Amino acid sequence: MHIHKGHSNAKAVSVPLTDCKIIDLPKITDVRGNLTFVEGGNHIPFDIKRVYYLYDVPGGADRGEHAHKALHQFIICMSGSFDILLDDGFATKRFHLNRSYYGLYVCPMMWRYLDNFSSGAVCMVLTSEVYDEADYIRDYDQFKAAAGAA
Repeated sequence: MHIHKGHSNAKAVSVPLTDCKIIDLPKITDVRGNLTFVEGGNHIPFDIKRVYYLYDVPGGADRGEHAHKALHQFIICMSGSFDILLDDGFATKRFHLNRSYYGLYVCPMMWRYLDNFSSGAVCMVLTSEVYDEADYIRDYDQFKAAAGAA
C-alpha cells in the first residue's frame, strides 16, 4: 500500500488497478437484525480520518469523475445499489455495490466514476485524510499524464 501524509505536498504515485478490491466486512447475524462494522487499520488498510455519504442522487446522475493523488478510500453501499468504474490510466474495471457488509477499497491515483444509482441509494465513503482540494485531479488528460499513461 502507498500511504502518503499531507496531501498538499503529496506526489502522485501510480498504483495498479489490481490493488483496488472488494473487501468483505464482519457480519454478525442476529434475528433482531444484522450488524457490520469497520475498523481502520484492521479491516481496511488505512486509519479513518473522514466519513461522508452521498444520497438523493437523481436518476441518471453520476458522481466522481476525478482522481486523488494520495487519498485512500473505502466505499460502501449502505442502501440500494450503484456502480463504480475505476481507471488507472491503462485499464478499467467496473464494480457493482449493493450490500452493506462489503465495500470497495480505492487506492490513490484511480480515476473514479460512479453511476447507475438505484432509487434510495446511499453511498458511504471512509477516507484516509481530511478534505484537501490540492489532492484532487479533476481533468482526465492531466490524470493520464500523472499516471504515466499519456
